[in-house]
Amino acid sequence: MLPFKNKIVFVTGASAGIGEACAEIFAEAGARLLLCARRTDRLAALADRLNRRHGTEVHTFALDVRHADEIIAQIDALPATWREIDLLVNNAGLGKGLDRLYENSIEDIDAMIDTNVKGLLYVTRAVAPGMVACDRGHIINIGSIAGRWLYPGSTVYCASKFAVHAITQGLKLDLNGTRVRISTVDPGMVETDFSLVRFEGDAARAEAVYADTTPLTPRDVAETVLFCATRPPHVNINEVVMMSVDQASVTKVQRYPKP
Repeated sequence: MLPFKNKIVFVTGASAGIGEACAEIFAEAGARLLLCARRTDRLAALADRLNRRHGTEVHTFALDVRHADEIIAQIDALPATWREIDLLVNNAGLGKGLDRLYENSIEDIDAMIDTNVKGLLYVTRAVAPGMVACDRGHIINIGSIAGRWLYPGSTVYCASKFAVHAITQGLKLDLNGTRVRISTVDPGMVETDFSLVRFEGDAARAEAVYADTTPLTPRDVAETVLFCATRPPHVNINEVVMMSVDQASVTKVQRYPKP
């Protein structure tokens, strides 16, 4: 059974982590994939792998979601057979550092707000009108439990994810009267390159985040995205909050030190 056979799924930030896992699970579901990221070498390798494993038709392009003009140009340049997007997964996002707000660098503030908030808005603004015109489609935003609960050293990152939560709720209001659906999937700790990026490539520090516990995997999140996307057309899953069993809150994680 291929619930997304021949449907077009657009995933941002698809070169790694949750985005890559979403690409894989929708390939398994029969989708045609629009994949974008900044790391085009990894996109090309992913597209080749999905084509060999599943016969997936994949269209990739380089995109930095912080730049609205790039998004508009890329969407406008899509071949006619790729323009009716059925599902948008707004996945591109990042965290930078664990500084106090008044110690955050301007570069880190801009990176988080421009990617996590403005980038999501820019991509949604470019894709949603086509869905509304067809009176069908689904937008799924990858949020975070950091968009619901604050934790020390993450004021800007949390603010950006609170914004994603508000944007999702606001878009639900804006789409009322159409058959376009909107959801947010908000995971807790997921073992990806997120911490490696956050700590500027400090592998030891990044690995410590996931040490002696069992976090979510990108596949766990992707399966939840697929669940939201495969409900009957009249059903809208507004929000999903998910954590591993070992995580009770943003800051409380059960760890099992090795003997």
